[in-house]
Amino acid sequence: MTPADKVAAAEVRRRFAAEVSRPDASVDLARVALLVGAEEEPGRADVGRCLARLDEMGEEARARFDRWGGSRVEALNRYLFDELGFVGNESDYYDPRNSMLQQVLGRRTGIPITLSVVYIEVGRRAGLRVEGVGLPGHFVVRAFEGEGDEGVLVDPFNRRPTDAEECQSRIDLIYDGQIELGEEHLRAVGARSILARMLGNLKAVYVRAGLFRRALAAVERILLLTPSDLDERRDRGMLLAQLGRLHEAVADTQTYLNLSPDAPDADSVREQLKKMQARQAMLN
Repeated sequence: MTPADKVAAAEVRRRFAAEVSRPDASVDLARVALLVGAEEEPGRADVGRCLARLDEMGEEARARFDRWGGSRVEALNRYLFDELGFVGNESDYYDPRNSMLQQVLGRRTGIPITLSVVYIEVGRRAGLRVEGVGLPGHFVVRAFEGEGDEGVLVDPFNRRPTDAEECQSRIDLIYDGQIELGEEHLRAVGARSILARMLGNLKAVYVRAGLFRRALAAVERILLLTPSDLDERRDRGMLLAQLGRLHEAVADTQTYLNLSPDAPDADSVREQLKKMQARQAMLN
């Protein structure tokens, strides 16, 4: 990253922090999701242009409702999946671009959560109420035709309506039948939860690729969203250790153990802490 890129990324981070300091209901999901991508690609992600494109898509979808008649949810599905061709990226699921909304809008492919953000934001602009549903290991949306409607589950990654039974089957494939779908899994999730999950996906992609500095940047933004998340504090400590920032790594790891001494992974984290402290002592 060039010095200019670093300055641009720092400014985007400042904007991100300001946006997510608001109450959850006031967080602009599309804008903040675009800021995630703008920090990943400083100077190359035009947030305003992408928001304008979402506005255009919302207007186009509303026009289809009037022209086609019938179910507005079915019309939105037809517009996004058939006309525009948004599709899940099954061939390269772990491409980090799948977690950047500006890339998903441009390439029309992504992972479940970013495709769901597109669906939520276009649906909202077209006059529909759409909410995110964070299933274990997958993400779908619930779209409502009108007041009093129970809503329809839609799976944007697989480009079709779905239901609780199909969701359970998908979860069974991911978790080998160990998780039973409950009402808590089908509840709507707010903007902060969606954004934290997007960043969690980015973190996992970067850790998998050994890009620890980028993974750390993702964790730092998650902690702006959920400051009390101890697991992320632990992970920040581990990433700081990978980057040789041992004083900070020890502090984060010790804080995790102080606040959750009986965590299931406490013993292994203590071992990691000892290794960090030994490395630190060698540098003194």
